[in-house]
Amino acid sequence: MTTSLNFHFGETANMMRESVSDFAASEIAPHAAKIDHDNQFPSILWKKLGSMGLLGITVEEEYGGTGLGYLEHVIAMEEISRASGSVGLSYGAHSNLCVNQISLNGTAEQKKKYLPKLCSGDHVGALAMSESDAGSDVMNLQLRAEKKEHHYILNGTKMWITNGPDADVLVVYARTGKNSGKNGITAFLVEKNYPGFSTAQKLDKLGMRGSNTCELVFENCLVPEENILGELNRGTQVLMKGLDIERLILAAGPVGIMQACLDIVLPYVRERKQFGHAIGQFQLIQAKLADMYVSLTSSRAYLYATANSADRGQITRKDSAGIILYTSEKATWMALQAIQCLGGNGYINEFPTGRLLRDAKLYEIGAGTSEIRRILIGRELFTE
Repeated sequence: MTTSLNFHFGETANMMRESVSDFAASEIAPHAAKIDHDNQFPSILWKKLGSMGLLGITVEEEYGGTGLGYLEHVIAMEEISRASGSVGLSYGAHSNLCVNQISLNGTAEQKKKYLPKLCSGDHVGALAMSESDAGSDVMNLQLRAEKKEHHYILNGTKMWITNGPDADVLVVYARTGKNSGKNGITAFLVEKNYPGFSTAQKLDKLGMRGSNTCELVFENCLVPEENILGELNRGTQVLMKGLDIERLILAAGPVGIMQACLDIVLPYVRERKQFGHAIGQFQLIQAKLADMYVSLTSSRAYLYATANSADRGQITRKDSAGIILYTSEKATWMALQAIQCLGGNGYINEFPTGRLLRDAKLYEIGAGTSEIRRILIGRELFTE
């Protein structure tokens, strides 16, 4: 089942949805339960995604990308997340948090060095921003970088890093100035084989299992001076510029999960019989279906409108926060509705509804909690 509304994407975006949907249905969805159970990302997917041009959707063709826009990116994110929330999250961390950041802020030399292998899937990318004491309070980050000749020496840790155990290239934020707060933060490109860099034990998460996550450790990690992404002590601008787009792209993840909920519920309520009738004939079940459909369709409309604004260079902070606030909370609600529609079957792990709920909840926490998003939106509206 897909939305019956025609959003008039155009031929390119429509073809993108069709090809990604077919790929996800055949190559990802059949393995989603095993990915969740084993808590392992199928590494073979990276090159498959790369061969389809999905890892560098917003990257210029000269660096191995497909040169498309954020609308196409959210469509790909949505369809992959429909098949597996955890694969979608790792995909978004690679293609947007890492690849798009380098595309937006890198020098020509940095793009030439890093983007082709990231776009092909030969290398895996990640973004390292959060720390154990700097999650919502990201400006309080304590990872330090000190200049020594033509290198910076990084000391500290990063926490909750998606793709951390697998990443070959990471966008890492560190403190380079003496002052705390937003001034004196710099973004660096760090390779996994740099001396002094290591990963700690992979985290055992409630949901998004298979989207590998860990703590990163920097012990006198040597990073070349030319690996500064953006400008020295101006990393906050890189960070904030990326956060608005990050929230937009990741907001497509919950939309994909919402569609997966309907994919399960609609066939079930047609086949499941109680009191001699398919339960889908009961008005209370039909009311749930109506609410689920309207929630999904309205989420899509907000998502695509925000993506189109981003492609025009007109994205606002309140809408980038607003779209992920809305879709993440609706996805958690919708997964609960799916469990309720399936009754006892919804509560056993033979059915995927529990996995969908666990995966959906992450989006109310990552990329800024729902509480932080509300503060951002309220502040923007007040200052306008």
